[in-house]
Amino acid sequence: MYSQKLLDHFHHPRNVGEIAGATAVAETSNPVCGDLMKLWAVVRGSRIMNVKFKVAGCVPAVACGSWLTETILGKSLDEVAVLTPDQIEAGLGGLPPASKHAAILASDSLKRLLDKLR
Repeated sequence: MYSQKLLDHFHHPRNVGEIAGATAVAETSNPVCGDLMKLWAVVRGSRIMNVKFKVAGCVPAVACGSWLTETILGKSLDEVAVLTPDQIEAGLGGLPPASKHAAILASDSLKRLLDKLR
């Protein structure tokens, strides 16, 4: 049902937590399923120097948050602005059809974070 990559990010999530004094904080929820994701980022210049997340949601939501933060760390705002839900899903080796909302939640959280940084 779930790929090995997805399960690895769920069982060993990267970058979990909060950042005191973050440059920006964004929170996004999915009103249909109730999942909630919050991102904290520290940006210097135009580069993401630190990023953390917390999620209240399903297994894929945790995995998407972990993959997202691991992927955007150290990148420029322009580089991460083009990240799509399909890329998040592909990065985790796919998502079951009923779980595609998790990649959308992560992508929407990133967009909200970027809006706050601009």
